[in-house]
Amino acid sequence: MDNVKDLIAIGFTEYEARVYLALLRDNPVTGYQVSKDAGIPRSMVYEALGRLHARGAVMKTGDYRGALYRPVAPEALLDRYEEEKRDLLQSLRENLRRLHIEHAEDRLWSIRGRNNVLAHAQQMVDSAGDEILLVLSDEHLSVLGDRIRTVCTSGVAVKALLTGSGSLDCGKVIHHPPLESEIQQLEDMLVLVVDSNECLISSGDLDMEATITTNRNLVLIARQFIWMEFFAQQIYSRLGEDLLDILDPEDRLLYISTPPE
Repeated sequence: MDNVKDLIAIGFTEYEARVYLALLRDNPVTGYQVSKDAGIPRSMVYEALGRLHARGAVMKTGDYRGALYRPVAPEALLDRYEEEKRDLLQSLRENLRRLHIEHAEDRLWSIRGRNNVLAHAQQMVDSAGDEILLVLSDEHLSVLGDRIRTVCTSGVAVKALLTGSGSLDCGKVIHHPPLESEIQQLEDMLVLVVDSNECLISSGDLDMEATITTNRNLVLIARQFIWMEFFAQQIYSRLGEDLLDILDPEDRLLYISTPPE
């Protein structure tokens, strides 16, 4: 773990991060000693100490040797930072929401990057009012599962086609046969249709890219695809061995689902 980099990420400069870390290891000390411990020129260490003191990250006192410094405990410092960031984000969320105007459009939008795609999918799930239809791999289920359960308990109808071995204990769930998932290239796909108004279709793992649209025709096609796959798997699951036996061996394998252990 790079503590300097992580402190920079929450707003410290590099010198401030190095000073704070040096004080954690040895305190109380003079600015001269901090300069030696942190490997920072004396001309710069007092500026960094002054900024940290002003921000409440460092405490200062004086004795016959001059000013002495010690760090504010990490727990107290980070709790305060977390609260300040939370308040800032909440205020920003409300201000930006008032500025945001959405227009209904039939365009196809793309978004790239695993975290960005899944964050948008989470927002779509949270916005559901009536119905969610999904195709989910185990990885996507691990990210979206809790949110799906939350909207399900609030009355949203959920139908999920799972392509992995995971489980979802809400709504109507069907496990897609592994071989059929492989043939249809569904293994790493995420398909999400919300309220028959918006759909998201993505593929890939780390380099995910999703297509998002509110185009009515495309949304209905995505919804119909999931609904038909869901319906077909329900039918296949009720076929007796005598009916399966009349199929060609390769076709028979398509309809054999491997349930989670």
